[in-house]
This record gives sequence, structure tokens and C-alpha cells, in this order.
Amino acid sequence: MADTTAPQMKPTLGLTGLTMNAMALIAPGAFLWLTFIIQATAGNTAPAMWMGIVLALLLCLATAVCYAEMAKLYPGTGSSYYFAEQSFLNHDKAWRYARVSKFIVGWGSHLYYWVYPGVMVAVMGQLCGYLVGTLWPGFMSASNPGPMFMALVAIIFSYAIAYIAHRGINGATSVNIAINVIQISALLVFSVMALGYRMNHPPGSIAYQFDSTSSEAYTYEFATVKTTANGQTTETIDRDANGVPKPKLDASGKPVPFRITYPEHDEKGNFVSHPSAGSVVGVHNFGWVFVQATIAILILVGFESVTAMGGEAKNAKRDVPIAVIVSLLVQGAFCYLVEYFAANYFLSSGYPMQTATGSAAPLGDMMIMIGNAIFGPGNGRIFMLVEAFTVFLAIIGTTLSCINTGARVTYAMGKDSELPDSFGALHNSNLTPHRAIWTLATISAVVGVVGVSNLFGDAGALADSVVSALPKGFWSSFGYLSHDKMAAFPNSLLLVTLCSNFGTFLLYMLSCFICIIAYHKHPKFNALKHFAIPVFGLAANLACMAFYLIGPFMGFGTKMEPLLALGVALVWGLYGGIYFIRSSKLTGRTTLVNQPASAKAIY
Repeated sequence: MADTTAPQMKPTLGLTGLTMNAMALIAPGAFLWLTFIIQATAGNTAPAMWMGIVLALLLCLATAVCYAEMAKLYPGTGSSYYFAEQSFLNHDKAWRYARVSKFIVGWGSHLYYWVYPGVMVAVMGQLCGYLVGTLWPGFMSASNPGPMFMALVAIIFSYAIAYIAHRGINGATSVNIAINVIQISALLVFSVMALGYRMNHPPGSIAYQFDSTSSEAYTYEFATVKTTANGQTTETIDRDANGVPKPKLDASGKPVPFRITYPEHDEKGNFVSHPSAGSVVGVHNFGWVFVQATIAILILVGFESVTAMGGEAKNAKRDVPIAVIVSLLVQGAFCYLVEYFAANYFLSSGYPMQTATGSAAPLGDMMIMIGNAIFGPGNGRIFMLVEAFTVFLAIIGTTLSCINTGARVTYAMGKDSELPDSFGALHNSNLTPHRAIWTLATISAVVGVVGVSNLFGDAGALADSVVSALPKGFWSSFGYLSHDKMAAFPNSLLLVTLCSNFGTFLLYMLSCFICIIAYHKHPKFNALKHFAIPVFGLAANLACMAFYLIGPFMGFGTKMEPLLALGVALVWGLYGGIYFIRSSKLTGRTTLVNQPASAKAIY
């Protein structure tokens, strides 16, 4: 008789493989490049960027403890979706609600797992646009790449990553190990060089200033000319035929050197730079910290991804909890805090925050300036391209890891018939949830295209003079609107980021609650790990979710993006409820569990 046994996942991952997969998702190389611009354009809250990351890190550490503790009880595939079912099934009173709880958690997690990869493919489009503009400035602007070009890259990249994920988890792990080593090394080199640049250029010393049009840095003051447009006269930079800024000349005809300063605000009250190291790590305003934390959660999520790979772990009960905590500590508590401090401390009159908000890749601009200062004029671009290659690898790693994670949660729900059964199938030879992977690739491509459609919307709207100066062409300028129209629409990348982040807060809040249920009256109950920390995590996640609603009305950050993200979450939740009810009726399944026989508690 033919063997009709369905293919099963094979346990091939040890502690190193599990940790590296999670670390690849919390990729400091990709996210420092990605989220600096998103955080910089969040209204007037940019001065609290570093402290916002600290708040998000504390929230994530509390949640990570919950995931680690639940993984000790219920090692398996499905992460929090699986934990929700088993926690309720093992509860002496709440077991009847096991199906409802796991569906709520699983459906809510998809707002995170199905949008998050799309954010990553959007930033790949952004990165490639910046690099193409740097190499061929006559074809495309590096600071403001063409939306059509970025969208095309996002689509191609989404399916290319899905193909790697489709091939199997072992190959993905090997890729992630190499990428982690490269990106951490490269970004730490950047951090040391950025700090060195700041310390070696005290106020008043000759330094570089960046020009966004030519994407180059110069050590002289720029000459300006008066121009009149729409009845208004303004001073603009005087340029030669190649677009290079002409130097301002002194009385003797020599270029006036640019002397750096570190003002906190300009004459209009806009934030410019941090005058001291203490300012970088300062709170400035608690409301600003919360706004920055609601964005910064994007750079820290991923530690929980390893719990979705329990079915592929050699010793899940031992290794998965360790990998959850270690991945977050290495990437979040070390890499991010160092790198974000260096990047914020680098800001100056030569590269103010206003310049950063108008660029597709502020980190790339900084690398050009630093490279010119250390390796000589003109060599900064080479340094940036080398660093950008490591960022390119980092985005591959984090997108691959989050597609692997999201697909396995979808697979777990399909296997339980909470989603269409086709999602619960494995590829016969690769043993990967291939249908879930390719579905997620299509969703990611759509989200990626949306993410780059209005990269400079809302508060980051470009001036009309900047738009008119873009190279003309379908791939380079089509899709850019006037300043007023861009300002009237939300920042598309920030919008999809906040949609993903709202799903993250929802998932993490529910996971903290599930941890409390899992250890309630359990023989291994610990008041700190199983009650105090989960309660803190639940409250912190709930507070960040609430700030989406109240923050904009208190004058913190922008309004369109968080409110639209809330609207997306509400629509997703309503659709989930309708789907659950209809699916239950069609399959004849009861909402409440009739008996707890399927519990798999491990004591």
C-alpha cells in the first residue's frame, strides 16, 4: 500500500540556528537605515528618538520573558497561536475558550506577520532607489527616488525572498548566520566613525556640509542667488552646469570654509541637532518618547519568531527560550542603542534633521560625509556603497526570517482549519509551508508598493522646487505630486509601519495575558516571571496602543498615519469576527471546546 502519511517538519535547528534566525529579523543594519527617516518625520518628536527605543526595548523584554516561559511549557510550531490554545486547554476553568482565544491571537498576529514583510520589501525599494540615484544621478535622485522604480524593486524582491523561503529553513539559517556577522560588524564600524567625527569636530571647526541635490559633501559655504517664484523671492544655492554647489567667496576670492555648529533649534523652532551627548539620551518630553516608541517597536520585533520554529528545533524546550532572550539582548540592548546614539549625535548644522527628513536614506548621507572626512574627498561614496551592501544583505535576512515566521503561523492555523486547509499543507520535498509562503509574498508585494507610493507625504512633503528639480522620466519622477498634495496625504511608509506595529502591540499584549493564564496555579509558578513581568508587558503594550488614539489629539506626532492604522486594525478585526462565525457554521464547529482532551501540558 502506498504511504499516504502527510509530510512533517524535521527538527534540524540547534541553539545557534534558532538564535541567528531571530537575530536576522531584529536586523540593526536594515532598520537603522529604514526607521531613522520614519522616526525623524514623526512630527516634532525626533529629539526623543533614542529614549523611545529604550521604552520599546523594555516593553519587548517583558514580552520576551513571557514568550520564553511559555516556550518551556509548550514547545511546538505556531508561536503565540499555539501557546494560546494550550494555555487555555490546560487551565482548570478556562479550557472551554481555547478555540476562541487561539483564533483571536492567530488572526490578530496576522496584522503584524502579513504587513511586516511588506514594510521590508518597501525599504528594499527605497534602498535600491537611493543606490541607483547615487551611481547614476542623471537618471534618478538619490535622496528622492522614483516611486515606480521603488515599487518594481519591492515586487521583484518579495517573490525572490519567497523562493528562498520555499527552498527550506536550513539554507535560510546559513544565510542568516553570515548576514548577522557582516551587518553587525559594518554598523559598529559606522558607529565608531560617526562618534569619532563628532568628537574631532568641535563647534567652530572646519567640517563638511551635505548637499542633497548632488548627494555629496563639501567643506565650503555654498554661494546663493535670489530667485522669484509665484511672487515669492527666496535664496537658492548657486550651482554649476553639473549641479555642484558653487563656493561662497571671501573678499580675497577664496572659498569661505564651512564651520560646524550644533544648534538644538533653528530660527523657526525646528529641531536641528543635539548640542551634547546628554541631549541624545534625554527624555525631552514624555509624549515624544511614546510616539517614538510606537515606531521603534518595528526595529525590535522578531525575538518571538523563534517560537514559531519549535517544530524544527532539535531541543525546543531548552533552546527556544534562550534564543528568544539572547537575540533581543544582542540586537536591541547592544547594537541598536549604540548605533542610534551615534547617528543622532552626528547631526549638526552640516547635516541637520531637516536634511535627514528630506532624504530616502539619511544614514547613507551620513556615511558619505564620514567617509570623505576619514578616507579623503570623494571616497565617502565608496564607503557608503560598501556599507549599503551590508544593509542590502541585512534586509534580505530580516525579510526572509519574517516570511518564514509569518508563513509558519499561517500554516499552523491552516492545519487547525482556522484558515483554509490549503495553508496547512507542506511541500512534499522541501517540507516548507509553500502555499502560505507564496500567499505572503503576494501580500508583501502589495504592501510594499503602497509603502513607497508617497514616501514623503504629510510632514515630510517635499518643496515644489525639489520636485521640479527631479530627473524627468517614468522611473525617476512619475508619482511625485506637488508639495500641498503630498502634505494632504499620509506618509505611506509610516502608515504601513504603524499598521504592522499596531498588530505587534496587539499580539504582544495578548501574549502577556496568555502567559498569566498558562502559569495560573501551575506547579512552577513564579510571581515575578509569571505575573509581575507579564502585567507590566500587558500594560506597556496597551499604553502604546492607546497612544495611537490620544497622542495626535495632544499635539504629539502626526494624525493621519496613526488614525488610519487604527482604522485598518478595526476593519481587520471585524472581518476576522465575520470569518470566524461563517467558518464555524460551514464546518459545524462549536465556538467553545467541549472537552479538554487535546491538552499537551509539559510539567
